[in-house]
Amino acid sequence: MAVFQSRDTRTFEAGGDLSAGQFKFVALAADGQVDLAGAGAQGIGILINEPSAAGNAATVVMTGKTVVEAGDSVTAGDEVAADTDGNAVTATTNDIIMGYALEDAVDGQIFAIELIQGGNAAA
Repeated sequence: MAVFQSRDTRTFEAGGDLSAGQFKFVALAADGQVDLAGAGAQGIGILINEPSAAGNAATVVMTGKTVVEAGDSVTAGDEVAADTDGNAVTATTNDIIMGYALEDAVDGQIFAIELIQGGNAAA
């Protein structure tokens, strides 16, 4: 069952319309705003609200047990990374590991992960 637990959140400015970005990985841009994370890239966390325009408040979970949208099938225990849409997928070679799946999920499902910062590239 996908639930939040003991999470650290921060607020950033959205870099654009992120109204479809709730429960997806986001990355911090050079201008200090957040945008959806790219495939295998280092994200800063998971967006938990739906900012509809650049400059709006974007609330981001930084660490802990949280939920994210699956971009493909994921198995509990998998190392997860961002795909091109900011969704969580099983990490592959050279992807930055953003966390660990706490349950199985299928494409489009919101599921629980343990989100980590400073992930390493998958071998």
